[in-house]
Amino acid sequence: MIALVRYLVTSMLLSQRYLASLLLFVGLLVVLVSDDSGPLASSYGAAAGAMLVCSTWLTIAVMGLEDHPHRAVLTVSAGGSLRVLLGSIGAALLWCLLLAVAGLWLPLLLGTHTLVPADLVVGLEAQLTCAFTGIAIGLLCSRQVVRRRGHALALALVLLLGVLLVKGLPPVNVLLTTLATSSGSAAALGSTSAMLAVSAAVLAAGAAVTQAVSVRKG
Repeated sequence: MIALVRYLVTSMLLSQRYLASLLLFVGLLVVLVSDDSGPLASSYGAAAGAMLVCSTWLTIAVMGLEDHPHRAVLTVSAGGSLRVLLGSIGAALLWCLLLAVAGLWLPLLLGTHTLVPADLVVGLEAQLTCAFTGIAIGLLCSRQVVRRRGHALALALVLLLGVLLVKGLPPVNVLLTTLATSSGSAAALGSTSAMLAVSAAVLAAGAAVTQAVSVRKG
């Protein structure tokens, strides 16, 4: 599995498909958190929102690295389609972790904040929550599930807007609302931990649906 993840990460590097999502993530943070002096929880909420979009983009890119014949060869070499799917999720998570490091650091660099340990915990949990959710959306909008690119893009937009804007919908809307209205990271810590657990379940469900559909379609 480690070799498979390493292969997929290397393929992403060589194809440079990560570049657009990386630039988008950094650009959104520069716009959203520059000169901010409010609670860090709010700044990390902005980073989490950017992570949601970029993790979806990265996952679709990872899942689309190989055309159908090459993916069939990869599936045989890896020992099954489920292993390839899990390897793709692992590769997407690695890219998201790199973005999360930038998401924790840039608000501190671009704004004026007093850092406490709870801020870093909340910031990491918030970004991982949105990364898990974004990866799940990316899986459902990947070539293995939706063959037409136009339909996949439309579905991704609908799902992203839904998880962002539907009031009270866990994990993303609840998370971002909590971070925007919380008096500080310590007060938000319980909610962010709960939403991280929910997002892990969402990712597991997205992976299960993707595997079932891709196996059925062959």
